[in-house]
Amino acid sequence: MTDSINVDPAELEKFSSLAHHWWDMESEFKPLHMINPLRLGWIDELASLQGKQVLDVGCGGGILADSMARKGAHVTGIDLATKSLRVAQLHALETGTPNIQYREVPVEALAAERPASFDVVTCMEMLEHVPDPASVVQACAQLVKPGGWVFFSTINRNLKSYGLAIVAAEYVLNMLPKGTHEFEKFLKPSEMAGFCRQAGLAVTHSRGLQHNPLTGRYWLNEDCSVNYMLATRRSHV
Repeated sequence: MTDSINVDPAELEKFSSLAHHWWDMESEFKPLHMINPLRLGWIDELASLQGKQVLDVGCGGGILADSMARKGAHVTGIDLATKSLRVAQLHALETGTPNIQYREVPVEALAAERPASFDVVTCMEMLEHVPDPASVVQACAQLVKPGGWVFFSTINRNLKSYGLAIVAAEYVLNMLPKGTHEFEKFLKPSEMAGFCRQAGLAVTHSRGLQHNPLTGRYWLNEDCSVNYMLATRRSHV
């Protein structure tokens, strides 16, 4: 793997080592399974997935990609973690998920290959794991058609997010493996908005993702102080 690829080998290894757990609802990926209906519902409400050409960037084991295909979208999932992609492909085969394909390709390379090819692009829980998140945002903007939607999710960078997303989630509650996140890679909404503007994307909506560890409940609201999602659109010109 060359230095020009926007990837951290340690991050790839981290997720590859957990690949066999992707579809275990009680594993380290349980939070992703819990929040997926919320993410899916919000994306579908804004972008109306039925019949759309959709790209899921950093798809991992295919949790979101699979659910978008089941909403009637034609989905391509991309990732650089080979083992995770194999799990995603196997799950699609086993469950008969329609209209879905997976590719091991950097998002920047796909942007050069297939510019303006997708109605919707999603990039969830990925930006805080790559060396150059602005490059990923730019590539996502290149991949979406004029007027199309690009959705991002990541983690804010502040004392509250450090306490909840790292100390509590990884060390106190053991919801995630220790070392899953690095605080300095978290991204403030203002930084994300800057990346989007530079890429020609307009931020139209935002949502915070909340969790009550006592009840296990997740919900969306306006509080973007820890986990948050952005809905953006590429201009029509």
